[in-house]
Amino acid sequence: MSYEREADYNKQWLFPPSLEDLLPKDHLARMVREFVDAQDLEKQGFKGRESEMGRPRYSNNLLLKVWLYGYATRNRSTREMERACMDQIGMLWLTGLQSPDHTTLWRFWSENRKALRQVFKQLLEVALSMQLVGVVMHAVDGTKVWSQASEHEGWHKESLEKQLQVLERAIEEIMQQTSQEPSEDGGAYRLPPELQQREQLRAKIQQQLRQLDEKGRNHLQPQDPEARVMKSGGEKRFAYNAQAVVDSESKLIVAADVVTDESDNYQLTSMIDQVRENLGQPAQQTVADAGYFATAELAAAEIKNYSVLVNLPEFVDAGTEKPYHASHFIYDSANDHCICPRGEVLKFHTTRVKQKSRPYTVRIYRCQSYETCPVRWQCSSDKKGRAVQIHPNHDALARHRHKQRDKAMRALLKQRSATVEPIFGWAKEGMKFRRWTVRGLEKVQAQWLLLCTTMNLLRLHTSWTAGKVKFR
Repeated sequence: MSYEREADYNKQWLFPPSLEDLLPKDHLARMVREFVDAQDLEKQGFKGRESEMGRPRYSNNLLLKVWLYGYATRNRSTREMERACMDQIGMLWLTGLQSPDHTTLWRFWSENRKALRQVFKQLLEVALSMQLVGVVMHAVDGTKVWSQASEHEGWHKESLEKQLQVLERAIEEIMQQTSQEPSEDGGAYRLPPELQQREQLRAKIQQQLRQLDEKGRNHLQPQDPEARVMKSGGEKRFAYNAQAVVDSESKLIVAADVVTDESDNYQLTSMIDQVRENLGQPAQQTVADAGYFATAELAAAEIKNYSVLVNLPEFVDAGTEKPYHASHFIYDSANDHCICPRGEVLKFHTTRVKQKSRPYTVRIYRCQSYETCPVRWQCSSDKKGRAVQIHPNHDALARHRHKQRDKAMRALLKQRSATVEPIFGWAKEGMKFRRWTVRGLEKVQAQWLLLCTTMNLLRLHTSWTAGKVKFR
C-alpha cells in the first residue's frame, strides 16, 4: 500500500520557527541582504525621511532590499512588490515580516533614483576587488526598449497632415450642403453638430502640428515626450535606447545607460567614459558592431587613449574584394590630393556638408584622367569621373582600417556578439523586460541601472555561494 501526503492544517509548533530557518544558506535573498547591509546608503546619497508624527518610517536599507530582490524575481511594479512582501518566502525573510505598501516603495524610488547609480558602481567595485572583473576585452551594444506610454496616443506628423486634409475636404462639403439648405425657423444660422465636431478636431490637429514644429520633431508621445520613434523587433515604436558594456571574462555589466538617440553611432566614447569611472580604467580593447561607426568617435577615442575596435561597415572598408573601393585610395594631406590604386592623382574639387543632426564638412577630390582610364567603369559609374570624399577625421579612420585587418583583431570582433548580446536576450526573455514601466529619460535610466545591478547580482550568486564573493 502506498501512502500519500496531505496538508495538516492542525499541526502546531512546539517552538516558533526562526526567520533564519526559512531559507537555505545559498538563497539569493541572503546575498541581497549581505550586499545591502554592507553599504553606507547615506554616503551614497540616499535620502532619509524625518518625521516625529505617525508611525516609524521604513528604513532605506529595508526598502532597497525589497527593490533589488523584487527586480531579481521579476516583480518590478510597486504593487507586485507589496504583494510579494506578504506571500513570498524570500521577501518575508528579507523584510523580517515587514510589509511596506506600494506608496512607500514608490516614494523611495522617486526620491533615490540618482543614488541607484552608486549602488551599481559599488557592486562593481566589490567584484573588481575580488578580481572577478576583467579589463582585457569589453563589448558594447544597445537595444531598444518600448515606451510605457500608449502607442496609439502618439502624434505622427505625416499621419496628422493626412487627417487634416481629409477633414478640410469634409468640412468644405458640409459647408456647401448647409449653404444650399434653407433655415427651418428663419432664425440665426447655427453650425450643424457634425460640422462643430469636425471643426474641433481640426483645431486639435492643427495645435498638435504646431507643437511638433516648435519642437522640430516628426513624432511625439505627449505622455512621454522624451521617447523617440525607433525600430525594434521589426516595428517602429516610441522607445528608448538602452546601452550596456559587458566584460568578456565575467560577463558582468560594467557600464549601463539609456539615451534618446535612435542610433548607436555617437555612444562609444561616452560608454567607455562610464567604464573608466566605474572600474578606474578602460579595457585593453573595447569592441563594437558597425552601428557604432562614426569617424568623430574614432578620433575622440584616440584623443582619450581608448583602444577601440569597431566593425567597419562595407561602405567604409570593403577589403580586397573591391580593388577600387574608396578605402584603397591614399590621401596625401601635404599636397592636398588623393592617389588612386593605379597611381593617378585626384585633385581637390569642392567641399560638402554632410548630415543634419551633427553636420561635418568633407573635402571632395575628383579624377581628372577618367576619360582615358582603362578601368573607368570598374572604378565608378559617375559620368564626371571618380570622386572621393575625405572626412575631417580621415587619419583616425585610416588607422582603424589598418587595425581591423589584423588577424588577432578580427578574432576579437567575432567574440563581440557572444559577449554582449546574451545580456539583452536575458533581460528581454529571461527577465521579461520588454517595456519600461516608467516615463521620462531620468526615470528609465534609473530603471535600467537597477535591472543591470540585479542581473550582476544574479551573475555573482554562484561565486557568492562558493565563498568567492564577500561584501563585508
